[in-house]
Amino acid sequence: MSTSPMNWAAIDADPRFQALHRKKTRFLWGLMIFSVFYYFLLPIGAAYYQDLFKMQVWGPVNIGILFALSEFVVAWLIAYIYARKAVKFDAMAKELVNDAHRIGG
Repeated sequence: MSTSPMNWAAIDADPRFQALHRKKTRFLWGLMIFSVFYYFLLPIGAAYYQDLFKMQVWGPVNIGILFALSEFVVAWLIAYIYARKAVKFDAMAKELVNDAHRIGG
């Protein structure tokens, strides 16, 4: 079995690698922007919309507490969405890995 060095420049120039990188980057930036936006809604809401956040929903539970707890749900949802999408990225990457020696040839 040959252990010839990889031609990383050729792999980087491969259109499949470029497509994988572009799709993954766009997807991750979208998730990050959404998660940061949602995260900062809590302190912004608590500071500027106190009347809304203090509204009682059930007993001592108010909208602010529910919104804070929803951040956990949203974090798990983001993780689930990423895990589902990562399967597609992994398949694209596996195809590149399988062809790596041919691409770098």
